[in-house]
Amino acid sequence: MSKKVYIESYGCQMNVSDSEVVASILAKEGYVAVGSAEEADLVLLNTCSVREKAEYTVMQRINEMNRLKAGNKQLKVGILGCMAERMKENLLVEKKVVDLVVGPDAYRSLPQLLDEVGTGQRAVNVLLSREETYGEIVPVRLNSNGVTAFVTIMRGCDNMCAFCVVPFTRGRERSRDPHSIVQECLALVAEGYKEVTLLGQNVDSYKYTPRVGTAATTDPAVRGSQDAPTSEPRTANASTDFADLLEMVAMSCPSLRIRYSTSHPKDMTDKVLVVMAKYGNICKYIHLPVQSGSSAVLKKMNRGYDREWYLGRIAAIRRYMPDCAISTDIIAGFCGETGEDHQQTLDLMAEVGYDMAFMFKYSERPKTLAARKLADDVPEEVKSRRLTEIIDAQKLNSAKRMASYVGQVHEVLIEGVSKRSAEFMYGRNTQNSVVIVPRFSEQLSVVGCPAAMKGDGRDESSRGGLTTNNQQLTTPELHPGDLIQVRITSATAGSLQGEPIAWAHQPELQA
Repeated sequence: MSKKVYIESYGCQMNVSDSEVVASILAKEGYVAVGSAEEADLVLLNTCSVREKAEYTVMQRINEMNRLKAGNKQLKVGILGCMAERMKENLLVEKKVVDLVVGPDAYRSLPQLLDEVGTGQRAVNVLLSREETYGEIVPVRLNSNGVTAFVTIMRGCDNMCAFCVVPFTRGRERSRDPHSIVQECLALVAEGYKEVTLLGQNVDSYKYTPRVGTAATTDPAVRGSQDAPTSEPRTANASTDFADLLEMVAMSCPSLRIRYSTSHPKDMTDKVLVVMAKYGNICKYIHLPVQSGSSAVLKKMNRGYDREWYLGRIAAIRRYMPDCAISTDIIAGFCGETGEDHQQTLDLMAEVGYDMAFMFKYSERPKTLAARKLADDVPEEVKSRRLTEIIDAQKLNSAKRMASYVGQVHEVLIEGVSKRSAEFMYGRNTQNSVVIVPRFSEQLSVVGCPAAMKGDGRDESSRGGLTTNNQQLTTPELHPGDLIQVRITSATAGSLQGEPIAWAHQPELQA
């Protein structure tokens, strides 16, 4: 009889990806993933320590596990991820409901730890690693829509930003073998996925060098660039940087849309932008956290760049890709932030015109440079007021950017049924904007239908009678995974609305 595991992920996309690795490891031990904690024999909470609120949410969820255990004495509860590493002693001492605590580099030890738990002991492994990437483990896709997927390309972080706990919870930076990344993306294509997001705490510092004596592959699927992108085979022992990796994946998987997150302004190179502009299947969207518009605050944050450098990176993005969308992270009320510093952030937001932003009040995190050396001296009410002003400013920016798309035709990958109405579907354009379209269209023209249908598993009748002479389709139904041309008809600050006008070609490599 199979055992049942429920994995709940909190925080960033990296945690979602890690949960899929955990599910794969446990699947080999006979565990089957289920959709709720109530069904499970083992509940694992994959946690986040980036902000105090995230930890509070997880603590409340841990308390709820007492109720489940009361009704199921055999239930085991485990805490994974960043909180597991940071709060291991508190979790084991104060939360009696917790049976095991496992850090982000120790997931391979889960079978042995569960054996210990099975004997009535409580188990813990939070050791960090300088080498672990889980590169050869094939993830079990959890809660997947079958269209989009995450692929982790590196782990850890070496940046030591003053406010960030990640280097202490996820360890030093290490990059995964590019060949294994390409192979995972090719496997996703074979399974019918249409989009992948390459993940890392700082993807721009990705660098993989084969160990001494190990020749780099000359497989066309794993090629890259040196000073500029190229399709020539790579030489033995050549290092692979992030631009090289992007090109490898783009060339190997031309039908796969490619995104990535997260970038660091101090490390983003023009080489990456050249590759993005060159390949049509690399989405024109960059998440470039600024954190503050004040050079003085950025220096305190130990970000490694100033306001001018950041704006220079924005100018480079616009130069190579005028249509590229840019989002960011902003922290309100960091240590010593003055009213003038705050105004500089608002001014920078207006100058850049972000499509979207993640905005937070500063919360001190244990072990960080800021916690050890800087005073958290901005009053809470001031932080709240400044955050409100930042949010209001971004709402205006988002509304303006989205309104600029009205009247344009965008290529949209359909991801699922709209939450508001089953009569509508939602997807995303290359700029990562959500686009809402009718599920059923009266007429939809066919553009280059043999190419557009290549790789689609449905027969022609499901599309309402597709022909090969560019005839129109009558009342077709859209499905997740469809790639369509959409005319944008209206916009809000959060989404676009449009009408499907044509099936689209798969993204093609540009010359």
